[in-house]
Amino acid sequence: MKVAKDLVAASATPLVLGILAEGESYGYAILRRINELSGGELDWTEGLLYPLLHRLERLGFAESNWQSVTGERKRKYYRITGQGLAELAEQRRQWDTVVDTLKEIWHDRVPLTNPLEGLA
Repeated sequence: MKVAKDLVAASATPLVLGILAEGESYGYAILRRINELSGGELDWTEGLLYPLLHRLERLGFAESNWQSVTGERKRKYYRITGQGLAELAEQRRQWDTVVDTLKEIWHDRVPLTNPLEGLA
């Protein structure tokens, strides 16, 4: 089961900012980290990531520079800015509110599996 596209879109900014808060990174490594952290449930593509990274740069939340590693091609590395750290803190506050509210609603009220499964 993959995560729905609307949830992927809603969580994209805090996920990328959170990864950049761990240290600077480049596109492919960010994609691998998202896949790793989600156990493969978040299946991101370059078409989702790179426009987001460019938007984060335009907003001042991230900055980038090209780096060369011996024997490899140049890569564009991204790092979070002070403004990005502030945005990440705000995003976390908002997501904590959403998650806490969902937990309160779902607590012992909504089954984790489909109750209609196997009734065919």
